[in-house]
Amino acid sequence: MTEHRPEEPRPEPRPEPRRRIDAKSLRGLAHPLRMRILDELRERGPATSARLSDRLGESTGTISWHLRHLAEHGFITEEPDRGTRRERWWRAAGAANVLSTTDFDRDPGSREALSVYLGELLRTQFQRVADSMAAEWPEEWRGVGTTTAWTNLRLTPAQLTALNAELTAVVERHTPDPDVEPDPAARPVVVQIQALPRKDPDRT
Repeated sequence: MTEHRPEEPRPEPRPEPRRRIDAKSLRGLAHPLRMRILDELRERGPATSARLSDRLGESTGTISWHLRHLAEHGFITEEPDRGTRRERWWRAAGAANVLSTTDFDRDPGSREALSVYLGELLRTQFQRVADSMAAEWPEEWRGVGTTTAWTNLRLTPAQLTALNAELTAVVERHTPDPDVEPDPAARPVVVQIQALPRKDPDRT
């Protein structure tokens, strides 16, 4: 008689630590080059100012100045065991940054920084889509992405909030555990969600 053992439940991925951006840290991050530096460190791992200079086309002095700002506000940390007196290595801090625009509704002093941050965020998201569409992909990767848009939804604020929470939960279920070795066939994937209210021409 063959014994059938029940499959062990798949462990839920550990929740990613999150950091809510406040007015002070927003002003420290809201600069196009600083945001690009942070993206580079997140996507390609630790680097020195010289390596970032080569990738981003800026002088090492300029990169170093912005690195100090990012470190001051806790967005990046130094790797002292890897660097030397003349070459410092930096990595992105572990927590994911979370920003709610409503946090700044009563803070007019942060509006310019918020505008810079959102503008650069949208530019980066658009560029990621454009780069993916322009790239030459192997056969198995063609046609598996999507840029679908649904414009026929009519939701209340509560329903839109619930929709965004559900979409986020789906992505989190597919997010691999960082302690588990990835499948050799896997590639980096970006998922960008924009579920926003839009102006209705028939209403004021």
